Amino acid sequence: MQALSELTSMRVGGVPASITRCSTREELITAAKSIWATGENWMVLGGGTNCVFGADISSLHVLKVETTGIEKQVLQAKQVWKIPAGVDWDELVAEAVSEGLAGIEGMSGIPGTCGAAPVQNIGAYGQELSDVFLRAEFLDYESGELVILEPKDLKFGYRDSAIKRGRAGIITWIELELIDLEGLSRPLYSGQIAGALNSQMGEHVKLTDLRDAVLKLRAAKGMVLDPNDPNSVSCGSFFTNPIVSDSFARTISSDAPRWETQEDDGLTVKLSAAWLIEQAGIGKDFSLPGSHAAISSKHALAIVNKGGATGEQIAELARFIQERVAAKFGINLVPEPNLIGFRN
Repeated sequence: MQALSELTSMRVGGVPASITRCSTREELITAAKSIWATGENWMVLGGGTNCVFGADISSLHVLKVETTGIEKQVLQAKQVWKIPAGVDWDELVAEAVSEGLAGIEGMSGIPGTCGAAPVQNIGAYGQELSDVFLRAEFLDYESGELVILEPKDLKFGYRDSAIKRGRAGIITWIELELIDLEGLSRPLYSGQIAGALNSQMGEHVKLTDLRDAVLKLRAAKGMVLDPNDPNSVSCGSFFTNPIVSDSFARTISSDAPRWETQEDDGLTVKLSAAWLIEQAGIGKDFSLPGSHAAISSKHALAIVNKGGATGEQIAELARFIQERVAAKFGINLVPEPNLIGFRN
């Protein structure tokens, strides 16, 4: 039996009770119902890029999703793609860009599989999964039935969804709507990308140019999986950028990077978690004494395994960061990855 350290980008985690590899939708459904019937602990694993496992997970049953094969439907200037949960996300983006279809190009380089994309409502550089999401097939844990989830059912938020908030089950496939803009991107909504391409916000640029720029920016931050880059032995961004009230944001130094957002209860402000971490005295390359977990040397928002780290060391550093930021700013940073097999 493999340890989950061999199946995850953070390279930590012990040996689970079982690992069932599912290469078809039918295998996934059958295996899930079989494990659920036992009442034992379980989880679904895609690319293993958004999980940190503890050393003792001997009671956990893992469903490894490896389904592939995209179905494409052309609807004039749009296409609807039905994508199995096990398809690699960045391979999907590369295929869309190669076919001249816009909508997900800004999310190039995000690691993981497509089934996990709606759970986290992944996003980057002005684009989010929810912008193009149509529906998903979901095997509901409570009922054991297959249901179709639409955007209203998923209640998407910033790196959030109803599934992430506790609706248990497994996504078997997702449907996305992509647009043919004759090889051009959606309008630019990221100042970083606009600057990198010498363009203006709201402009359309070549899809291939935008994808190249995103991959270059992500690689500079250690946010692209690369066997030659020790900074990529991570889960990418470890914390979400906190969203606070406009009045609270005014108490933070004007030097803090910030972006206005609109929530149901009015104007809010998204703050840079990386800036908060560094201002709390935790810089790049920081590690606790005797630990093999560290802050990336490229980006303060990533925790990396320097070699030989345990999940417990990763979790310990994360807690230390949260405590320091909370003490200085009164803000609780929320982890992006799932932490599994740890005591509260």
